[in-house]
Amino acid sequence: MPDSTEVIMISDDCSSQSTETKIDEDGVDVPWDSINPETLRNLISEFVTREWPDTEYSLETKIDQVLKQLRTGQAKIAFDLVSKTCNIIPSR
Repeated sequence: MPDSTEVIMISDDCSSQSTETKIDEDGVDVPWDSINPETLRNLISEFVTREWPDTEYSLETKIDQVLKQLRTGQAKIAFDLVSKTCNIIPSR
């Protein structure tokens, strides 16, 4: 059974957070900077609309925050070999 991890989405001002429990994915790490920028933006957009509850933040703000987490190594993109899907997960 996969381990459970907690994902914390933090705004730039650190004044609000949303916390969700996620299941780790088995698969291959995909370097974010090896993905076409438009494809990366679409991937992040799909992720935040699926995983991030409605907040006062705009879609663009959410995308920018996840992109920042990818750039700083707080998050990574994983390709699940079983389901053949990509997801953004916390780095360990």
